[in-house]
Amino acid sequence: MQRRQIPNVVRWALALLLLAAGANSAERNATPLPRSQWAQWRGPLATGEAPEADPPTTWSETENLRWKTPIPGLGHGSPVVWNDRVFLTAAIPVGDELPPRHTRAKGAHDNIPVTRKQQYVALAIDRGDGRIVWQKVLRESLPHDGGGHYTGSLASQSPVTDGQHLFVSFGSEGLYCLDWNGELVWEKDLGKMYPVHGHGEGSSPVLHDGTLLVNWDHEQNSFLVAFEAATGRERWRAPRDEITSWGSPIVIEHAGRPQVIVSGTKRIRGYDLTTGKVLWECGGLSTNVVASPVYADGMLFAGSSYDTKAMLAIRLDGARGDITGTDHVVWSRNRATPYVPSPLLYGGTLYFLHHYQGVLIGVDPQSGDDRPGAFRLPGITDVYSSPVAAAGRIYVTDREGTTVVYRHGVKPKFLAENRLEDRFNASAAIVGREIFLRGEKSLYCLGEP
Repeated sequence: MQRRQIPNVVRWALALLLLAAGANSAERNATPLPRSQWAQWRGPLATGEAPEADPPTTWSETENLRWKTPIPGLGHGSPVVWNDRVFLTAAIPVGDELPPRHTRAKGAHDNIPVTRKQQYVALAIDRGDGRIVWQKVLRESLPHDGGGHYTGSLASQSPVTDGQHLFVSFGSEGLYCLDWNGELVWEKDLGKMYPVHGHGEGSSPVLHDGTLLVNWDHEQNSFLVAFEAATGRERWRAPRDEITSWGSPIVIEHAGRPQVIVSGTKRIRGYDLTTGKVLWECGGLSTNVVASPVYADGMLFAGSSYDTKAMLAIRLDGARGDITGTDHVVWSRNRATPYVPSPLLYGGTLYFLHHYQGVLIGVDPQSGDDRPGAFRLPGITDVYSSPVAAAGRIYVTDREGTTVVYRHGVKPKFLAENRLEDRFNASAAIVGREIFLRGEKSLYCLGEP
């Protein structure tokens, strides 16, 4: 049977129709550069900056509120965003009330017991209208070590995505890979974690070039582990001579070579991404490291502020072995350093909160000199979320729902104070012209009309 030839003019017309049909949805359906997404904890550069975004400056429960979606359960993990999807995790209490289970950790204080089983879930939310697209239960169990610190949650790790899969860590409750429709691809059980004082878990996984990394610092056998993201196959596992930390790893490209960097009590360490070999290490932080480090232009910045205050600026060019006390430590400080919120590296300034108080400090990354130094944030109380920045503006959100916005500069200029009716521990995500704030009750999408 002879096939009929389609005339060229018809082919051209069909091609034009297809092109026109796709034009309206190109922004949502294309795969933009990662710099335009917020695919991981601390954003595309792992510094808190959204380099291609322009979110609103002002908002409220009635102004510049695109949508507000109630989220079941509780979770302090930050949202991640890729094209038309926003992803979150949560722990949802289910079943009958049980006898209280308390942590057995030595020195426990300020903790809460757990009295019900928890469903550990991942959620996909439509970026356009806030609709929950799917909600996947990944495990149902009774937490083995109580409910953690009273200000925490049982789902404090942030997920990470590559635009095709979602990777979720619940620590002791498992590591999971899901496809775009929420179907389970693979899962791993890494054992039980025993954080100091029973204060809960919180280090987020990081993804780089097909390798997924999870840090596992606790009071027993600590390690850093790398998996092949597509299959879950373990590539390497590096033992860590460390106690509990909550900071997340970052992956940097330095001198053409990717490194995994993890802050810890005994050492900040840089690992070869391919082999897990320690390339360099540097002591100087305190116990209970929470803040994740940041990196730019050959310099790494890490801080802590629990029992002692410490911040280090480390030059990585030529760093090998133990560099503690060498000239690779370009500057250090032992006052007004970060504790819970991670630093923000933006526009040639290193910003960080004093402990978790409403005092923002800006310094010259190269010298550590004040630029502009410390200034008090009006209306801000305790801060657990990390500061973020975009379009020449800095955003700081406190636990009571207030966000202050400043114009970045030699002397930051106050622009706005915004209030929402929720409590916030998760850090903001910024994509396009929107900022996403995850409260204890709802997820907010804020953007100008």
